[in-house]
Amino acid sequence: MAQLERLLKMAEDELTEYSTDARKIEKLRRKIGLSVSVAEQRQVKEALLVNKQSSNIVTQIVEEQRQTVALPFWGIAGLGLLFGISLNQPICLLAAIVGTVSAYRIQRWGWQLQARSLLLQTLEDIEARIAQHKNVRIQV
Repeated sequence: MAQLERLLKMAEDELTEYSTDARKIEKLRRKIGLSVSVAEQRQVKEALLVNKQSSNIVTQIVEEQRQTVALPFWGIAGLGLLFGISLNQPICLLAAIVGTVSAYRIQRWGWQLQARSLLLQTLEDIEARIAQHKNVRIQV
């Protein structure tokens, strides 16, 4: 599944750019079309669909609202730092560290889930365009 990891990195790179989802899919579609065979695309899509089917409500919420889910943990980190410094309490500083690590991991997990979703949408778009192209050829 090295191909899956490589494609997920490409999808994460596209997420870093500020553009619409359609533009991200268009750019990713070109990259995938040039570097991955159709058979490998199907294998990657099947692997993504298996992961997508095993997702639960928490996974869906984190994928769609990763920053909102991580916000309370950033708050805990900030308050822990504030109280740890002002009250000289080491336990509060520990809460700040735990809150920061938790918030970061939640946001990274949401980022990865969003990249998987973008990759799956792109692969479905490629498949639809191939099917549409075949239909046009048959009619002509």
